[in-house]
Amino acid sequence: MTNPAILPSRNTDYGFFGTLTTCPERDRRTSDVWILASRLIAQAINATSEEEMIGIRDFLDSRSGRHFADEVVGALQCGAPDCEAAITAAIAKWQDWRITRATERTDGIPAGLPYLTGWVQHFAVTAAMEEQH
Repeated sequence: MTNPAILPSRNTDYGFFGTLTTCPERDRRTSDVWILASRLIAQAINATSEEEMIGIRDFLDSRSGRHFADEVVGALQCGAPDCEAAITAAIAKWQDWRITRATERTDGIPAGLPYLTGWVQHFAVTAAMEEQH
């Protein structure tokens, strides 16, 4: 099994990238934090395809990615020793949450999925649909 390529941000001013850029607690450059977050998310949701990597990129570039970054920053501010520990904590928190029926109705993500998995899949499907048009 090969690991699909990690895609660079297309939204460096906002989303995950922009939020981490303004975080003084980060222990490495934002581009390195981006790569680390993409890799750890891919591992957590068992992403093995280019489509799933697009979903991860688009998730991190979105408003949801900014909220995910807020969790990472919060973990750093509360004593996480480094970005890897903070990202791992945020992933665990988001995977413990579940997609609600309300989110299923508004965004089409199946209720009951782990929150992070659901949102990454949502962005992967959305990108694939846009590509077809």
